[in-house]
Amino acid sequence: MIYKHIPGVLVKAKFSDCKKFRYQLTIENTSKTSGNTLCVIMQNPSVANVKFADKSVQFLEKLIFEKEVEPFRNVKTIIVVNLFAYIQTNGFLGSPDKIGKENDSIVRHAIAVSDMVLIAWGKTNSYSERRNVIHAILKDYPQKSLLNTKVHPSRGTYKDFIEPYSF
Repeated sequence: MIYKHIPGVLVKAKFSDCKKFRYQLTIENTSKTSGNTLCVIMQNPSVANVKFADKSVQFLEKLIFEKEVEPFRNVKTIIVVNLFAYIQTNGFLGSPDKIGKENDSIVRHAIAVSDMVLIAWGKTNSYSERRNVIHAILKDYPQKSLLNTKVHPSRGTYKDFIEPYSF
């Protein structure tokens, strides 16, 4: 199912030349003149792009920009990156060829330019090697505020959805 981005956002995307990998989705709240940047790390991209959202991205847009949930009240920009950059909606099986050659450098940059990081890859994510790579990158930024979603955003609820993250 395809969802619309919420009103009042400007969306940019970085894809591979072959369009099989989405490395980054940047969503800016155009009603704010300034604010924080939040890096959201999910598992792998679905259909979200500059024209359309997917269930997870739309949920995050509403949670962060519309619901006035702490600690997101001052967020102007969301940068969505993933453990794996390969675009697949159903039946995803993570393997090294699904990571994408630019993915780790883009994830690192997204974390570096963000004020906070939200781990949103879900509790049932079984890709420990990829999680360990992201954990190693996060350890290079000990000053970053780390948060976690209790479940994957596609299954999220707005109440008590966010908690501190530790690894």
